[in-house]
Amino acid sequence: MPGENLTRDEARGRARLLSVDGAVLGYDVALDLRSAIDPPPADGPRTFRSTTTIRFRCAEPGAASFADLVAPSVHSVTLNGRSLNVDTVFDGTRIALDDLAAENELVVDAACAYSRTGEGLHHFLDPEDGEVYLYTQYEPADSRRVFANFEQPDLKARFDFTVTAPAGWTVLSNGAQRGAPEPLDEGAAARWRFARTEPISTYITAVVAGPYHYVSDSYRRSLPGNTELEIPLGALCRKGLAKHFDPDDIFTVTKQGLDFFHDHFGFPYPFGKYDQAFVPEYNIGAMENPGLVTFREEFVFRGKVTEASYEGRANVILHEMAHMWFGDLVTMEWWDDLWLKESFADYMGALALVEATRFTDGWITFANRRKSWAYRADQLPSTHPVTADIHDLEDAKLNFDGITYAKGASVLKQLVAYVGRETFLEGARRYFQRHAWGNTTLADLLAVLAETSGRDMEAWSRAWLQTAGVNSLTPQVTCDAEGRVTELAVLQESGGADALLRPHRVAVGLYRRADSGRALVRYARAETDVTGARTVIDQLAGTERPDLVLVNDDDLTYCKTRLDEVSLRTLRAHLGELDGPGGVSGRPDGPDGADGHNPSLSRALCWSALWNLTRDGLMPARDFVALVLSFAGTESDIGVLQMLHAWSRAAVVHYAAPEWREEGRRALAEGAVSRLRLAEPGSGHQLAWARFFAAVAADDQDLLLLSGLLDRSARIDGLEVDQELRWTFLETLAARGAAEASVLDAELARDNTASGKRHHVRCLAARPSSAVKEQAWAAVIESDRLSNALVEATIAGFAQPDQRELTAPYATPYFEALEGIWQSRSIEIAMAVVRGLYPDLQGDQATLDATDAWLAAHEEAAPALRRLVLESRDDLARALRGQRCDAAAG
Repeated sequence: MPGENLTRDEARGRARLLSVDGAVLGYDVALDLRSAIDPPPADGPRTFRSTTTIRFRCAEPGAASFADLVAPSVHSVTLNGRSLNVDTVFDGTRIALDDLAAENELVVDAACAYSRTGEGLHHFLDPEDGEVYLYTQYEPADSRRVFANFEQPDLKARFDFTVTAPAGWTVLSNGAQRGAPEPLDEGAAARWRFARTEPISTYITAVVAGPYHYVSDSYRRSLPGNTELEIPLGALCRKGLAKHFDPDDIFTVTKQGLDFFHDHFGFPYPFGKYDQAFVPEYNIGAMENPGLVTFREEFVFRGKVTEASYEGRANVILHEMAHMWFGDLVTMEWWDDLWLKESFADYMGALALVEATRFTDGWITFANRRKSWAYRADQLPSTHPVTADIHDLEDAKLNFDGITYAKGASVLKQLVAYVGRETFLEGARRYFQRHAWGNTTLADLLAVLAETSGRDMEAWSRAWLQTAGVNSLTPQVTCDAEGRVTELAVLQESGGADALLRPHRVAVGLYRRADSGRALVRYARAETDVTGARTVIDQLAGTERPDLVLVNDDDLTYCKTRLDEVSLRTLRAHLGELDGPGGVSGRPDGPDGADGHNPSLSRALCWSALWNLTRDGLMPARDFVALVLSFAGTESDIGVLQMLHAWSRAAVVHYAAPEWREEGRRALAEGAVSRLRLAEPGSGHQLAWARFFAAVAADDQDLLLLSGLLDRSARIDGLEVDQELRWTFLETLAARGAAEASVLDAELARDNTASGKRHHVRCLAARPSSAVKEQAWAAVIESDRLSNALVEATIAGFAQPDQRELTAPYATPYFEALEGIWQSRSIEIAMAVVRGLYPDLQGDQATLDATDAWLAAHEEAAPALRRLVLESRDDLARALRGQRCDAAAG
């Protein structure tokens, strides 16, 4: 029988045969988690008892099918009162079901394993206080690690959960708790029962259990018909993080989001309560489990962070909330249409962020950070249409990418510009009403949008959803002798294998030097449709000659913005003056003028264009670094500044000619420490420059400053070196050989927490020693004892850009280990290893050749594994092209 990797054809066949949604159908799931606090067994996994009853129908009595379960052992399987031979029907991943009746009852009593990889029911032992914390994470298909089920999104069902756990714990599930917990074991344990859910998919069921710190609130809203909606709210984290927890801000954003979505969706929140759990060792940002959303606990900030971090957390809260409608209420039929939930949640989350919260500049972050993720993914050999061809679960796992999220959201932003906002939202409202509690495909969405817009949505879909690649738009300006524009055209080039020129709704902005040459001001704007290879913008004829043309000003479409020679020359000299420091004529950055111009957004788009030129090998990396050094110091938007820090470091590490890297790093370090000293004391900008300085510190003087800031022999006015910043500085010192293991051990004693443990592991692996690298390699490759979080920390410490000679010997072992890792580890851990340990830091042709040799010799390897290797190869090939471009400029 096939293993864990369910195929689309298998899922379709099972969906035609079985149904679980009905008044008397569904799941009763009983989990006994008392073993969570027991000592671990001498050998074998730590397990818990999982007893599941599934009541389901079969359209063809007498037919055979299967249930999903990944478990070390099964005690019993009973089908319609018939005891089945476990050894015969269970192969470790599936339970064979033969001779089904029209109405069926399956009971499975199993020993399921607690997880240390963040997949299934994760078990975390807090080093700070010895407490145990549990939570589930399933997407796309890990609920079968916790209870027997039919693991596919279109077999929705109602679920009744019962959980037995140590007394005194907080235990939560999707539904509200029913009554008080029932005492057991003379008060040492208790049993919790939860309200039956509405029909939902298996992958969004959830359980959280442990001595969590829990804070409650409530949301109230008047509804049509003179009724009132009340939603109980909860927020929780580990006890050790309670002193850092800020539930008031979380509840504020939550209530603002609920207001926004109720205002626009026309469908009241349908899942009763709304708990938000911040959990340890979480693999992703968050998960939209209805009634019990889970988040990575790094969103509970242990130290000072910039406003961009609060904005990022708010965006994730709103993204997950949008899923309550897009994804939970209405769910895709199969993972081909993953975008039906992720693209919409990404777009609606950003829209709610800007319009309902204090983060009114959220579209700047979207343009600069989210779309950068999409542009990279859309230029990889694994690029795919927004609506993808997902053959199996491994395909699905890898498609939680920049295309499904950020490109899809960008396409929806373009759609709103194309059909109008109210038309789009009315389409969403009809979609919810028509398909509530059901499953949909692309055709269902297009049908409602065609109704509300009156437009040909099939043509739009073919252009934007069913083809891959990113187009480039370049301005072409012709002027007369008097300096007036005689013609301004936009040239479009295709990107990707589909070679398609798409229709784009764009705003073209014209800028000129003004205010005695101290500001670069937008003086004309035209919003129009760009189609084909060349589109003339008639509205801009007769305007004054521009110093800068932005062909996607206001970021309406999804494209790579290119610059004509005049515009590029202008940005090289005057990027920091775009609309002047603090906006035109001293106005603060933000929407300016009748056309709603936001200078910060325009600057972000210019930076994005310049970075894409660098990544594409069209601008030398040293030129991009020079631009950052010239203009980043006056950038007002903290999110843009932090992105520039990341890009400029990547430019030096990956795209700079090897012989210039050290000079580039020194230049960044000098610029960073200068800006650190000039930044407003105590500001987010000061903190950002401090972190960047630690990342690029280049010489002994830099290391002395970092050491001095740690022991307080040096001081920068306003800079608070809290525990998180201490670890940031220590990683650099450790990687440069200036912090020995004893220093790191002392720091762990000072910060003996879960976060401290992760930092400690990363810093230990960062030390510049062949013995250290050998130990780190063995911990990840030759053993599976590390948790997911510590695997990631070890990999991050191992792969230091300045230690190429130390990591070079592991290139050959990397390729030798790939297939074994893929076959023996969970997909989450395997993905982390394949991506994180790829020897791209060698940055040479030999590594590229070794990659090609592995691909040629392993054509039959798992497609998902080959995809990961191909993506890493493409990043390396791109870096080598960039290095050649940079070397030519030297």
